[in-house]
Parts: sequence; structure tokens; C-alpha cells
Amino acid sequence: MVKNFLLPQAVRIVSLSFVAFLAGCLGYAVGPVQPTYMRGIHKIAVPVFKNTTVAADVETLATTTVIKQIQQDGTYEIVGVDRADAIVEGTIESVHRQKARALLGNVLASSEFNVQVELHFRILRPNSQEVLGQRDFTGQSSFFVGNDIAAQERQAIPLAVEDAAVQFTSFLSEGW
Repeated sequence: MVKNFLLPQAVRIVSLSFVAFLAGCLGYAVGPVQPTYMRGIHKIAVPVFKNTTVAADVETLATTTVIKQIQQDGTYEIVGVDRADAIVEGTIESVHRQKARALLGNVLASSEFNVQVELHFRILRPNSQEVLGQRDFTGQSSFFVGNDIAAQERQAIPLAVEDAAVQFTSFLSEGW
């Protein structure tokens, strides 16, 4: 008689534990969870960015870097403007370097520079031109001074652009 009483209670405890376990999983979703402003968007187009700086060939570098980051993330498919659910417009606002570290014994000479690239992004609906989201991102990189500062800066700019592209892709796919 004691066994019959314990068995239904044990079944009840196990089933309540199972229900509580399933209730804890109610907020989870399988696959990428898009931010609210990108709901329903699966295909995006990324036309060549506008360059408002004097830096040459940065617009193609920034465009291809952003496309590669979006493809690597995998949340959205990159397509042409005619098939896109949204269009990403990018503008290179500034590319500048600043002194990061002076040489020992000579505060006027630099041994290291920081390069910053500021990019402005707008996400638009293709037909209505409704702005779904927009934001500025700053990518950074640094380089040490050698014989050819201009060549070293050209090598640091892609790393700064990639930093901004990673930030943008996170904003695009996760909302922050």
C-alpha cells in the first residue's frame, strides 16, 4: 500500500519537472534571430559605397569588406538591388591618422600611428526608400613608423575598415 502511494507521487514530480524544463525553453528560437527593424528581410543589396574623403579606392575596399562580413555571418543573402528586401547604403565619412606614440627622446617624432575610418550606414527598403536603420561606425587600426609612412597607412586602412565592418554586421544581424 505504501508503494502504490509513492509511485503516483513520483510520476507527478517527474512530469512537473519535465513541464518546468520545457517552460524554460519557450523563449528560444532555432536559427538567426533578426532585430526588430530587420524583421522579414532575408536578402540585402550592398551597392558601392560613397567616398567623401580624399583617400583613394577606399569605397571599393569598404564595400567588399562589408559584403564578406555579411556573407561570413550568414544571416542575410547578398543579392542585386532588383531582388533585395533591403539596401545597405554606406558612406565613408573620414579616414585619418593620429599620433599614438612618440619616439623616446624626441616627442615631435612618432613611432606609432592610429588610423580611424568612420563609416555611415543606412538600411533602406528598395521601393519606398523607407529608412529601416542608420548608424555610424568607427574602425581602428595602428601601424609603426618605418621608411614609407604612406604605404604603411595604406596597409592599415583595410584593417580599420574590417573593424568597422564587423561592428556593422553585428548591428545588422543582432541589433547592437
